[in-house]
Amino acid sequence: MLWLTGLPGSGKSTLAAALERGLLAARRLAAVIDCDALRTGLSRDLGFAPEDRRENVRRAAELALHLAEAGLIAIVALISPLRADRAAAALRIRGNGVTFAEVFVNAPLSLCEERDPKGLYRKARAGEIRAFTGVDAPYEPPLAAELELHTDRESVEQSVELLTRLALQRVALS
Repeated sequence: MLWLTGLPGSGKSTLAAALERGLLAARRLAAVIDCDALRTGLSRDLGFAPEDRRENVRRAAELALHLAEAGLIAIVALISPLRADRAAAALRIRGNGVTFAEVFVNAPLSLCEERDPKGLYRKARAGEIRAFTGVDAPYEPPLAAELELHTDRESVEQSVELLTRLALQRVALS
């Protein structure tokens, strides 16, 4: 399992989708669990309070665990802003014998705001959205990610190549 974490707009979903396409083309079963899909389906009953964010991470971890146990490479693309929540997800996954790799999709806040595909940073800065990660809610970067991608300096292709290498290496170890 690869767990991609980073600020909104850092490139998690873009990289996860490209990685999934590449793995499927290489005849490796893979599936993406993306924040937007979770929030409109499985986690549509959750808000953005700390306990709701924690529950969203827990649900993503459970879903990813089931996919991984079924033999798929699970790719989670989730802001998952708090280290403790990501650590709990890693503990749950590893506790079931599934490899877990935390990937930090690192992009400067200024670039994430510039990208802002949904206009969320603009709304957060205008006070229309409260508790928005990176603006008025914290994001705690990983302290020891297995892979750090710099989407401000690397192309999507370069980042996906690094992700693919990590995914295949982890599959070989399991």
